[in-house]
Amino acid sequence: MKWVTRSHVHVDRVACPWLIRRFVDSEAVFIFVPAGQVQAVAERENAIPFDAPGVELGHHGDKCSFDAIIEKYELKDPALGRLASIVRAADTGAFDLEPLAAGLEALAVGYSLRHPDDLDNLAAQFELYDALYTWCRLDVARSGK
Repeated sequence: MKWVTRSHVHVDRVACPWLIRRFVDSEAVFIFVPAGQVQAVAERENAIPFDAPGVELGHHGDKCSFDAIIEKYELKDPALGRLASIVRAADTGAFDLEPLAAGLEALAVGYSLRHPDDLDNLAAQFELYDALYTWCRLDVARSGK
């Protein structure tokens, strides 16, 4: 399936493709376009829009697009819930809600500077999200939640 979002990826627009590829659609193809073109490209390409204003898989209230994907696809893994809290805090700048959020934001900025091409950035950061998810699994197991 094709998925479309805004170009110039950052926290949520990297975390979401990672989540989609790992837990929803292993064959996902990602398209990055200027914000004003997301809906038109979604219709033309028969793609699922995400992390863009006004789309189902976007920000709603205090939740980010990562949360919307978890809810839509009924992903029940507690470690994904733990990861979602980190992604949400980093993406929305709510660093006081999650101690790891500031570090994830710093890494996202660094990766964006090193990898300005969106697809290259995803390729580079997926390993980071794999590692963070593995840590979340351990954290959840230790806390018993």
